[in-house]
Amino acid sequence: MNPGSPLHLLVALLAAPLLGGIIARIKAIAAGRHGAPLRQPYFDLMRLARKGEVRGKGTTILFVAGTLVTLAGALLAIALTPLGRFPALLSFPGDVIAALSVLGLGRFFTIVAAMDTGSSFEGLGASREAFFSALAEPATFIVFAALARATGTVSLSGLLAGLPPAMWHSQAPALFLAAAALLILLLAENSRIPFDDPTTHLELTMIHEVMVLDHSGPGLATVLYGAALKLWLFTSWLAALLVPKTASPWIGTLWTVGTILGVTVLVGITESTMARLRLLRVPQLLLSAAALAAVAFLLVL
Repeated sequence: MNPGSPLHLLVALLAAPLLGGIIARIKAIAAGRHGAPLRQPYFDLMRLARKGEVRGKGTTILFVAGTLVTLAGALLAIALTPLGRFPALLSFPGDVIAALSVLGLGRFFTIVAAMDTGSSFEGLGASREAFFSALAEPATFIVFAALARATGTVSLSGLLAGLPPAMWHSQAPALFLAAAALLILLLAENSRIPFDDPTTHLELTMIHEVMVLDHSGPGLATVLYGAALKLWLFTSWLAALLVPKTASPWIGTLWTVGTILGVTVLVGITESTMARLRLLRVPQLLLSAAALAAVAFLLVL
């Protein structure tokens, strides 16, 4: 294991909640409203952290572990991801599998925490999350398998440190298909429209939000902060795929951060112009992402 730069982890810890503020502001502008300030997610986290926490009588330690493991998994995945030309804080051969595995572990504990409450609504959301993750996770692995085949490395520090411009000339169709699949997976994994609506509170239509209905105070703040970090992680993966390698590390890093903000704006525009899909349509879109990733993998063989 090679220690690297903590830059990405520090930037993510400070800037991740900002992405939610950008998306909310774009949706407000599209609706003809001024909207909340960009700093509103930070205010919400501080407000929840100061509140008391209420737990159901039937909950166990699994209810608390669900939030902590999910947050720790997102932090570890970010620590394994480079930012521009700056290497990841932690790097070793095959760390891409470790990053995807800890994200899957966090999802598992979120599902277990929802079921631990004994709520029928949270069990419904947990069932949906488990089903959709069974379609999304293989597609994510195929995307990174295609990138690994194209770059010849199985480490995120090699996959996402900036692709040479020559590779974009020779493997452009495969890389565009991988980027399209990763964009779909970004929306799905972060419970964004058209897969889920993070602002709704209709239990019969929610997926992620219904699983955290019983969380409050610092526990809910942990859930929201973990979700912000996961959104930052997926946008940084897509940004790293789109930004070519540059001679200067700082220029490459600034381009990557700028692309992260650009992808966030794209997510906000998507949520402003599209409606949520019917639940029966969600598997079809996830299978489309898997098909795009599979074609990308075949093209780089």
